[in-house]
Amino acid sequence: MKKILLPVLLGITLSGSAFAQKKTAADSIAIELVYVKGGSFDMGDDSGAKDRRPIHNVTIHDFNIGKYEITEAQYVAVMGKNPTKYGDCPSCPVTNVTWDDALEFVNKLNEKTGKHYRLPTEAEWEYAARGGVKENKEHFRKHAGRKLLQTIAWYVRNSNDHVHPTGLKKANELGVHDMTGNVEEWCADWYSKDYYSKKDVTDPKGPDGGKSKVVRGGSWNSENDELSITRRAAYLPDTKTVYLGFRIAE
Repeated sequence: MKKILLPVLLGITLSGSAFAQKKTAADSIAIELVYVKGGSFDMGDDSGAKDRRPIHNVTIHDFNIGKYEITEAQYVAVMGKNPTKYGDCPSCPVTNVTWDDALEFVNKLNEKTGKHYRLPTEAEWEYAARGGVKENKEHFRKHAGRKLLQTIAWYVRNSNDHVHPTGLKKANELGVHDMTGNVEEWCADWYSKDYYSKKDVTDPKGPDGGKSKVVRGGSWNSENDELSITRRAAYLPDTKTVYLGFRIAE
């Protein structure tokens, strides 16, 4: 796959054995995508909050998802500004972005590259967090990785009250980082507390409309019980906080 170098020196690469993961210029900004092979999985958690019930079988087609959350440097490279409160950590996830800000970033990125990047659906997000087809289906998956929580996530017990650069904690089975902790992440879907059903579904995209958007994953300020990969949060699209960012998909 050819890497595209833009006037803003933005490089787009897919990670994996068939694709290079290094930058071609020291000052380029690389957004790495991980290939996720499609499959079926049991989405949700019958022992969790009501909006995670019932567990239901979902089929996902192949897609790519960001290896890391979008960083301050990447956001500035595309948008020309940094909304993050302190704005002094280029390799940290960008925060203080609304859902519309995230969508605008994706649209401008597509204009610059001619690609079709987007926000992940919440089903894609959970499937990737679980490890996709690499998931150990014999055990319920609570976090994005099988290691000890402190080795895969920045959260209230180890974050020292601030966000951290992406990729410092261990990745999950797919090689995706920070799907547990660091920052919460916007998804494409509108939120509905009773959207889940017992019917099998393929590539669900959420309800047609609503008041709030789905947010997944915990943050650097989250307690243990907020870090489950089945946790669903509902934020108004104009919400912006120091705990909230996003990653892209394709």
